[in-house]
Amino acid sequence: MRFVITIIGYTVGLPLELLVIAALVRGPYRQFPAVFAYSLADFFSTVIELPLAIDYFRNYASTGVHHPFVFWYWLDEVVLQFLVFIVVLSLIWQATSEARSRRPLRLGLILGSLLVAGISFLIQYDPHVLTGLWMTPWASEMSFASAILDLFLWALLIAKRQKDPRVLMLSGGLGIMFAGEATGEALRNMSRSVVLAGGILMVFTHLAFLYVWWQTLRAHRSFPASPLPAPRTDP
Repeated sequence: MRFVITIIGYTVGLPLELLVIAALVRGPYRQFPAVFAYSLADFFSTVIELPLAIDYFRNYASTGVHHPFVFWYWLDEVVLQFLVFIVVLSLIWQATSEARSRRPLRLGLILGSLLVAGISFLIQYDPHVLTGLWMTPWASEMSFASAILDLFLWALLIAKRQKDPRVLMLSGGLGIMFAGEATGEALRNMSRSVVLAGGILMVFTHLAFLYVWWQTLRAHRSFPASPLPAPRTDP
């Protein structure tokens, strides 16, 4: 069952990742370069992992033999976690472009995010155990921290008088993915009996996230920023 869910995630996710990239290439990549970088990395990591995952889950998953898939999976996880942090921070950077205290706010968010990521990594890192045993709680903590940043971004966007629906939808898609990752990783750490449920949740929330991003970016021309309300002229 784990093999089936994994392959569904890769084979359905790969076309969605291509659709997101294609939508970005049509123009939005200029406004969202960090989103473009993350989308490219997500696509190439899937291309690398897919054949390795098929071989691993069909022949080696139950044997405990070290397989290249494990190395590439966790390497991609580190890279993507870093890039998605950059995506959220870049969207916050855009959302605070008109804020009076934007410089200290931006500096505080960047330094705070890097500090949290570094401290979490140092706490969880253990070279004496299998990579997944310490990477799983680290990834869960990173997803939770990213979700907090995304909630802060959402609050900033809602408070703005002139709203960009594209940024709102991109933030909403990230929120779906972060919630799924944090909950899925928590289930994985809770008990072996719910490991599969956690994996299923993470796969389908990631697919939902990709779909939201694709729909948002492909419709970028019909999503202009909301104008300021016109002044009233009636007595």
